[in-house]
Amino acid sequence: MCEPGHYLPMARAAEAAGFHGLAIPDSICYPQEASSRYPYNKDGSRAFLESVPFIESLVAVSAMAAVTETIRLATFVYKLAVRQAPVVAKQVQGIQALSGNRFDFGIGISPWEEDFAVCGVPWEKRGKRFDEQIELLRGLESGEFFGFQGEVLQMPANKMNPVTGVPTPLLVGGHADVALRRAARVGDGWMCAGADMQQLQAYIGRINQLREEYGTIDRPFRIFTTGQDAFTEAGIEKLESIGVTDVVIGFRNVYEMEADKSLDEKIGMLDWYAGEFIRG
Repeated sequence: MCEPGHYLPMARAAEAAGFHGLAIPDSICYPQEASSRYPYNKDGSRAFLESVPFIESLVAVSAMAAVTETIRLATFVYKLAVRQAPVVAKQVQGIQALSGNRFDFGIGISPWEEDFAVCGVPWEKRGKRFDEQIELLRGLESGEFFGFQGEVLQMPANKMNPVTGVPTPLLVGGHADVALRRAARVGDGWMCAGADMQQLQAYIGRINQLREEYGTIDRPFRIFTTGQDAFTEAGIEKLESIGVTDVVIGFRNVYEMEADKSLDEKIGMLDWYAGEFIRG
């Protein structure tokens, strides 16, 4: 959520500093009028987003992959439910082919009805649509002929080329129980938009319970969360002990409308964090 000119030098700096990955947020546009509430901040307002620049997520991922060699890239999270799944599948396979399979696809629905209105997609049955979109992504990345007849989506049989033959990790976002169920049932991981340690532990416990129920507990599973607890060794150890695998580090609170910093300041903070907790 920063100036467009910061994306590529930040990507190069993060790779040089030893970070494992980059997380890119998603937002299409800002509505003049809105009635939906944002579930992940204190007051439910989305006013903090009005003047924040967003490069379209998959465009940003592509550009950052082109100037790096080893660092992974993830969307955190991409509003898949308002897009056309076959088009997105084509974009994702292109990213994987050009990046050497360095993309982790964090996906979600969108908490805002206005996003659906802007994209001309019905708000109703959004959860079912999202579930069917996941099936489409999986089917199309096989490289074989694949057709689909769902409750919401239908697609004649076709196949996509190129595909890399490596399944794209799908990391499911959302805090509601239905989202946790979806992550446990079909996801390769879960993305948490923000929670304190007690809440996070409860979410992870619930996901593991559901993975036991669905018989997916033995499958590799990643858990992403925001990094407010990851600025001390004790905090990092606690996160690891409850099952967190990936922590997204930020250096300002966008929810509180903190001003962005200069590129040099941000690279300096990246290097400081790496020296303290990655290379130290």
